Amino acid sequence: MSSSLAGTYVFDEVGSPEGDGIIRFSQLLDGERQAPQAFGNQINSGTFNAHPFIAPDESYLIWDGRRQEGYGGSDIYISFKQEDGRWGDAINMGSDINTDGWDAAASVTPDGKFMLFHRLNEHGNANIFWVSATIIDRLRDAN
Repeated sequence: MSSSLAGTYVFDEVGSPEGDGIIRFSQLLDGERQAPQAFGNQINSGTFNAHPFIAPDESYLIWDGRRQEGYGGSDIYISFKQEDGRWGDAINMGSDINTDGWDAAASVTPDGKFMLFHRLNEHGNANIFWVSATIIDRLRDAN
C-alpha cells in the first residue's frame, strides 16, 4: 500500500490465480474514508498488476504488471494525472528499467531524488536497484 499527502490510499489486490490483479484507491473526503474503487483500464489492463506507488502530490502512479507489449515477466509502468483529474495511459518505463525478467515494486525516496525497484536475478532472488528519479520527468515530458 502507498498513500499520498492528501490521504489517498492505493493498494493492490491479488485477484485470481490467472493474475488479474486490480489496483484500487480509497480517498479521504470530509474526514471519512471512502470505499475502495478500482482504477480504470489505463492502470488495470494486462495481468498481475501490483505494488502501486502514488506520488505524494498524486501527480503520478507507478506499478508493475504484465502486458503484451512488455519486455518480460513483469514490467514497471507509470501513469500521470492529467489536468482534468483523469489518469493518463500507462507508459512502460522502458529498457533502462525493465528487462526480460521480473522488474517490480518501484517506489520513490521521500526526497524525490531516486526511484528504487526490485529485479529477480538468475537464482530467483530479488535485488534492489536505484536510478535517478529524473526518469519520471523525462517520461512526463515525452508524453
